[in-house]
Amino acid sequence: MRQFIRRALQKLNKLTVEQIRDLLFSAAAEIDRLETVLDSLTEGILVCDTDHNLILANKYAERFLSLNASEGTKPIWTQIQDDIVAMFFETTLQSGDRVQEREFDVEANGKQRLLSFNVLPLVRDRQVCGSLIYIEDITEKRSKEALMRRMENLASLTTLAAGVAHEIKNPLGSISIHIQLIQKATNANKAAYVEEHGPDDSTEMARYFKLLDKYLAVVNEEIDRLNHIVVDFLFAVRPMDMDIRKGDINEIIRDLISFVSVELEQTQIASELRLAKDLPAINFDERHIKQVLLNLIKNAIAAMSDGGVLTVITEATDTEVFIRISDTGVGIPEENLSKIFEPYFTTKATGLGLGLTLVFKIIREHQGEITVKSKPSEGTCFTISLPIPQKEWRLISYGGDKAETASHDTAYQGENFYTL
Repeated sequence: MRQFIRRALQKLNKLTVEQIRDLLFSAAAEIDRLETVLDSLTEGILVCDTDHNLILANKYAERFLSLNASEGTKPIWTQIQDDIVAMFFETTLQSGDRVQEREFDVEANGKQRLLSFNVLPLVRDRQVCGSLIYIEDITEKRSKEALMRRMENLASLTTLAAGVAHEIKNPLGSISIHIQLIQKATNANKAAYVEEHGPDDSTEMARYFKLLDKYLAVVNEEIDRLNHIVVDFLFAVRPMDMDIRKGDINEIIRDLISFVSVELEQTQIASELRLAKDLPAINFDERHIKQVLLNLIKNAIAAMSDGGVLTVITEATDTEVFIRISDTGVGIPEENLSKIFEPYFTTKATGLGLGLTLVFKIIREHQGEITVKSKPSEGTCFTISLPIPQKEWRLISYGGDKAETASHDTAYQGENFYTL
């Protein structure tokens, strides 16, 4: 089409008025088609001239960067509200750098999105005539990658835990039995000594027995600690024995807040419950869900050592129930957000780093999702989504015929089936 227009322009003086009008209509139709293509893309396209003025932006780019291309030609960084992205464009374009896959967190339509930017030279006839900026929303891509890493880590943990159980748990049991035998022999000797010499704690032998009891108590304590580690490993990898029943998640939350109320009062933390009325009943294992919620609440309390506000919110859509647990504590550094569900990752002086791994595993066993948002010094919010049991499914025939309804079992929760 472009070659046709070029040839027509070369013969412009020979064209009739009707031919010029047809040529303009054809050119307008071609431009409209190209704009439609650009606006239909699910990636952002920005074009700047050699002075870095914004001369073209498709709808996707306008929406995610809050641009207004109708303002006229201006340097692109003056039309972007996000200061960090604006500074990136100004520095990159003025230096003439070529940039690939630079990532920025951008707020778009009230939601945080992770955008990837590529800045390339715009070349025509082997001459640079401006800059081309390509924008891709990689929020879901990164979330899926993080999910895959967590699942891979859980899979590798299975092999490790099996080895740990074999190599540690059995020897620990043997050690524990022999420590008990030592304690039994020690107690017998102590009783014989007391019977012969009387209950005098000032003698050297009495101090010896006391010191021996102290050392054996330490050994028993360490044996118990190692046993707990092994149990946590096994719990993290074994298929869970779920007792799934339909219940009210709001009732569970109220019970847990009541359970930790004394601790909240002692740490000067206020609790705020915003629980949705008429929240649909959902299927869950009460023991495991309590463990998840209590773990998140305890983490929130630990993050607010100087006091704050613990907020628990429940709400529902047609297919999911959402539970949000947020605090006003120290927050989580951005570089740690993608790691917190991974096994062994912890920033605490004590602990194995399995708490949130178990939380993630339990939620996944319930066919749910858990996400986290956090900013240092502002607080953290964990969001859990659990599916609402669907009692029916519909078959929608092509042409708008009346839909057929059939019984729906729990194996197909949340799915719609369509026949065309």
